[in-house]
Amino acid sequence: MDIPRALVITGIAVVSYLMIQAWQRDYAAPDTVEPQISEQVAGNNTDANANTTGNDLVPDPQEHTDPTASSIPGGEVSDSIPDNKAQSGGAIHVATDVLNLEIDPRGGDIVRLSLPAYPRHADTPDQPFVLLENTSSRTYVAQTGLIGTNGTDSASGRPVWSSAEQSYQMGDAHELNVDLTLTQDNGARITKRYTFERGSYLVRVTHIVENNSAETWNGQLYGQIKRDGGDDPGLSKQGFAPMPTYLGAAYWSSEKPYNKLKFGDMEDAALSTTQEGGWIAMVQHYFLSAWIPDPQLQQTYSTVYQKNRDQYLLRFVSQGQKVAPGETGQMYAEFYAGPKIQDHLEAISPGLNMTVDYGWLWFLSQPIFALLVFLQSGKLSIFGLNMDIGAGVGNWGVAIILLTFVIKALFFKLSATSYRSMAKMRKVAPEMQRIREEHKSDKQKQQMETMKLFQREKINPLGGCLPILVQMPVFIALYYVLLESVELRQAPFFLWIQDLSVMDPYFVLPILMGASMFLQTRLNPTPADPTQAQVMKWMPVIFSVFMLWFPAGLVLYWLTNNLLSIGQQYIITRRIERE
Repeated sequence: MDIPRALVITGIAVVSYLMIQAWQRDYAAPDTVEPQISEQVAGNNTDANANTTGNDLVPDPQEHTDPTASSIPGGEVSDSIPDNKAQSGGAIHVATDVLNLEIDPRGGDIVRLSLPAYPRHADTPDQPFVLLENTSSRTYVAQTGLIGTNGTDSASGRPVWSSAEQSYQMGDAHELNVDLTLTQDNGARITKRYTFERGSYLVRVTHIVENNSAETWNGQLYGQIKRDGGDDPGLSKQGFAPMPTYLGAAYWSSEKPYNKLKFGDMEDAALSTTQEGGWIAMVQHYFLSAWIPDPQLQQTYSTVYQKNRDQYLLRFVSQGQKVAPGETGQMYAEFYAGPKIQDHLEAISPGLNMTVDYGWLWFLSQPIFALLVFLQSGKLSIFGLNMDIGAGVGNWGVAIILLTFVIKALFFKLSATSYRSMAKMRKVAPEMQRIREEHKSDKQKQQMETMKLFQREKINPLGGCLPILVQMPVFIALYYVLLESVELRQAPFFLWIQDLSVMDPYFVLPILMGASMFLQTRLNPTPADPTQAQVMKWMPVIFSVFMLWFPAGLVLYWLTNNLLSIGQQYIITRRIERE
């Protein structure tokens, strides 16, 4: 049976478009697991969501020996945090080479954090992207402290920490320590130390307990991320809206290194799981925040949804620690707040690099990304292989063009076979037209004669569709690389294209892509059926419309691929005609 090539291509285009639209509506990996819920937490979850007006406390280790089985009344460690201002006189400002942040002395929490190396918009390089903040319109903060009998956080509220300075600058130093101190009623001195390293988005938060009392000090370290249910501020409004990127929580478990926990799941059921080591994170487009507690200790991970505030809390509680009289003990956790750079995240904790989510085509996206980085910078890192040749082309747009050459070379033989089939189809087009005219009233006879012609001339009627079918997964994989990789955020190409991850503002590339597709159709055999001919005629226009809102880098890839295909197809067609 003669299957119209034009209709097959149309079907591919429509299905691809609908798939992307579906992913936009609900972008979640198919292997998302349901949270493990202890019976007691599940039973009290409704009450916790309904009643969050009091002080929100994590469990006392003296009252609950097994944190995984304890209910958590409420959710946060304090019931409020003033907007970037501490009751003791103002926030503590800290500036490193890659982080600007504010610490609230009340609780010692990070209430604002911005990233100087990542501007909010490409045209305003002096305005850094703000990842964490606590204002009247947005809540996204990182909290930590000590709980238990001798903990710093209690039902009476959060402690107010003291610091030697109101502002800290890293300057030329490699490391910066910011110490907050507190003396408890029993005489124990607690130091909450933030340690920053040059060039790093990873902050170590250490609680140093100097037990000057006559009794054993005991308590637990906790850390949590509190976020409202608002939209992702890093989401680009250019192109498809909203962009199909994941916004929600994620965590590590011994059964699976990367588990998604959408906000809706947190509303339905609270997470409660105990692991040795691991991490918890809030994930958004290009950036994330994550707590990575001591991997040598057992950690209890849990969530709470505060319905009346529309806030989500993602926390860990470490196993209890004891400090004998006259001794000094330490408890620490690390906090990451910054871009989703795969190599950095992989070095911090297993599975954290998987927050760079390429979806179900990750096995294609990962090599494509690695090759792009290699072409751009000369550095290659994939599947344990690390190599650095010292230099690359230095431009992501040029790297995409070179990537297209590489992919085209990989599929050269397959494309050549297809183009030969199309050239032969074009050659026998008059004979096909004669068969249709001769057996106009007998469709079955017409199809039989056409198939005989194909067999005699060794033509595969679907051969022309094969390159497009093969390229679609690569096309979609590259789409997610451009969409999810922070390295390509605000990456310029040349002239008017200053961000390859968003649409071409003047639609020049989509128009050129449509023109190249029109030229390519001129090399293909013209369908004898008038309807098919019209479909083929409008195909470049349809694809051009689809491409108007696609990332400019993706359209650049498709345009380059079309130009290479035109050259290859032209040479093969002329060779077949001469033969």
